[in-house]
Amino acid sequence: MSEHETTNDFLEEDNDHDLLQLVSFEIGVEEYAIPILAVQEINRMMPITRVPHSPAAVEGVINLRGRIIPVIDMRKRFGLKPSADEGDARVIVVEVGNVGRVIGFTVDRVHEVLRLDKTIIDPAPTAGNGVKADFICGVGKLEDRLLILIDLERLFTREDFIDANGLAA
Repeated sequence: MSEHETTNDFLEEDNDHDLLQLVSFEIGVEEYAIPILAVQEINRMMPITRVPHSPAAVEGVINLRGRIIPVIDMRKRFGLKPSADEGDARVIVVEVGNVGRVIGFTVDRVHEVLRLDKTIIDPAPTAGNGVKADFICGVGKLEDRLLILIDLERLFTREDFIDANGLAA
């Protein structure tokens, strides 16, 4: 596998051959991105109804125009402490194929929609013990920052939702 190759379909989906269109956002001090085609909408924080006995990262559910959507707290999912400032927090609503439904997840701040040339993307790094975070499919090298590319299919596994009192499809 070459330096810029990946086994992930994430980098193969774009119709502009060499460009990815992404939505970038912040969780903690890191900046992440997902394909814009996966995003259904981005909303300001709204009331979230807690669901008893749901998995730890499931914050609860929201009613989005008559649709009940589970919401994942990405700070919890990544093992971070809750944020003291929720002023810029957003809920990104995406469709995740492996779970078979629409899911919302909270982020600290949404940055921008950007187009990223595939040639500036490196494969996902591995940790010192040789294990890489399964949900990271690459790292985009921008002029002044790094952008961690997330594979939603790997980030949100079906097991995350099985015990969530009907949250699984």
